[in-house]
Amino acid sequence: MKIIAVIGAGTMGNGIAHTFAQCGFTVKLIDVSEKSLDKGMATIFANLDRMVAKGTITEEEKFKTISNIITYTDIKDGVVGVDLVVEAATENVELKLNIFKQLNEVCSHNTILATNTSSISITQIGAVVAHPERVIGMHFMNPVPIMKLVEIIRGYNTSDEVTKIIMTLSEKLGKTPVEVNDYPGFVANRILMPMINEAIETLYNKVAGVYEIDTVMKLGLGHPMGPLQLADFIGLDVCLAILNVMYDGFKNPKYAPCPLLVNMVRAGKLGVKSGEGFYDYSESKKAEKISKQFI
Repeated sequence: MKIIAVIGAGTMGNGIAHTFAQCGFTVKLIDVSEKSLDKGMATIFANLDRMVAKGTITEEEKFKTISNIITYTDIKDGVVGVDLVVEAATENVELKLNIFKQLNEVCSHNTILATNTSSISITQIGAVVAHPERVIGMHFMNPVPIMKLVEIIRGYNTSDEVTKIIMTLSEKLGKTPVEVNDYPGFVANRILMPMINEAIETLYNKVAGVYEIDTVMKLGLGHPMGPLQLADFIGLDVCLAILNVMYDGFKNPKYAPCPLLVNMVRAGKLGVKSGEGFYDYSESKKAEKISKQFI
């Protein structure tokens, strides 16, 4: 396996492309617009520069990584000759199903099709392609070049052979793959999102403020980041989408998103990506200033 296509140049997509390219794979990075691709490549450059500054890689390794990435705005052109496609588009089920329908038309039946979804059913995605045994989940963690875990999610039809190939490939990336089965939220988000939602409920019910909630979780439970800060980092729209998938999948009220989260997403307060969530990021990307609505 030498040539990888990554669909989506956003936060997860550019991180996945960076990781494969740094490990010597040829990467075809695909997005719908040149602007998105330029932004994604700029992020990869910046992250590589930080790695050079820290002495993690050399300048030569940085430029070799960049040279391994080719950009495309057309899926049909981008997937020619690839061994694996990793879809990393927005966490929207209709969008993902549409992408996989396109992949079914333009990819060889031998091409493994992976999705970086953090909650959507692999079985549902696999159902729209021929040979669904080649469809699998590769749920990378953010930031991808740093985080070691990859959740490998088997759909109902995913073959043992494809699972073994992807587990081995993940190890070649320096990651630790963990195989899980296809249920809403998988493992990471099934446990994480109810915690984040409960932190938002705690704020909504005025039990404590943003700073107090995050401080209790960091100092009392040893979390590197408080749940409200983490929600901002993930994106409140992404948190809401995952909770909705789990609520719809399990029909259990414990997964119902907090009304405060719903209203913040409706208002465009999505966290770091929009400049404001539970914290104000207008002056710094660090969670140092609490959003004025929570003061």
